[in-house]
Amino acid sequence: MKTKRYYIISDSLDDLEVFEELLEQSDITTPQIHVLSKDDVGLANHTHLHEVQSLMKLDIVHSVIVGVFTGLVLASLILFFAYQFDLTTTALGWIPFAFLSIIALGFSTWLGGLIGIQKPNYKFIRFESLLSSGKHVIFVDLLPNQISIFNILLSKQPNLQSAGIESTSSHWLILIQRKIGMFRYT
Repeated sequence: MKTKRYYIISDSLDDLEVFEELLEQSDITTPQIHVLSKDDVGLANHTHLHEVQSLMKLDIVHSVIVGVFTGLVLASLILFFAYQFDLTTTALGWIPFAFLSIIALGFSTWLGGLIGIQKPNYKFIRFESLLSSGKHVIFVDLLPNQISIFNILLSKQPNLQSAGIESTSSHWLILIQRKIGMFRYT
């Protein structure tokens, strides 16, 4: 089951706070809603708004995944060349090449994370100019049964502007957060 992420732009944090309250009253939970803004003081004054977590603003996860795949390719190449050139027939066998491939995988993963810490999230780069001009972006991860409710609520908000939709695979995360929330409040 794929979820959809809806991006909405606004000039006002007050409008976004009202919209978030309406979403929550319509059974769209707080962990599904995130506000991206450069106005940290304004977000702090709107305690009801759910700010994007600082790690989510960075490209760590994406860069680590790229690093893992790069490391897997490097590790495979090391093992392939060791086999092709009969380097594994020595007294040491496969052990040094296995360790070298593990080190290559670990280093590539670490380097990917290090690069990701220094870059903004690749999904949010398109909003940099809007955020710099004082606008705010709210994005909502919706399960398929929530989309019609969301569209109705959005159509009643004249100051909010749609900025795009993308598919995500975070449905399992939303369901887990809902289950944890049920235990927390009972």
